[in-house]
Amino acid sequence: MPVGRRPGAYICGTDAAMDIIDGKWKVSILWALGERGRCRFGELRRLLPGVTEKVLAAQLRELEADGIVRREEYDEVPPRVEYSLTDVGTQLNEALEPLTLWGKKHVLGALPAPAPR
Repeated sequence: MPVGRRPGAYICGTDAAMDIIDGKWKVSILWALGERGRCRFGELRRLLPGVTEKVLAAQLRELEADGIVRREEYDEVPPRVEYSLTDVGTQLNEALEPLTLWGKKHVLGALPAPAPR
């Protein structure tokens, strides 16, 4: 299923993909869901220190609208909602793996080692 919010306005595939993951927390949300599989909202907040409830909710809604994240509601008391990656979301995470490796090598690997205590 094609995803995106600006059909016809993209100049290349990278531009289209970047539109989907554009947002300070979206890549981190993808990482967390890729690591955990399924997460409740509060669990995602704990995994992403610094994100506000408002921003997390908005970015989850956008990822859901783009077909990247699945939101599953359970008819329980109290209500329970879980988020997980769709097949397209899993493919997007796989596509981001080379970028992860680059960051580990060139950014995290370039950081000085912490001083011994």
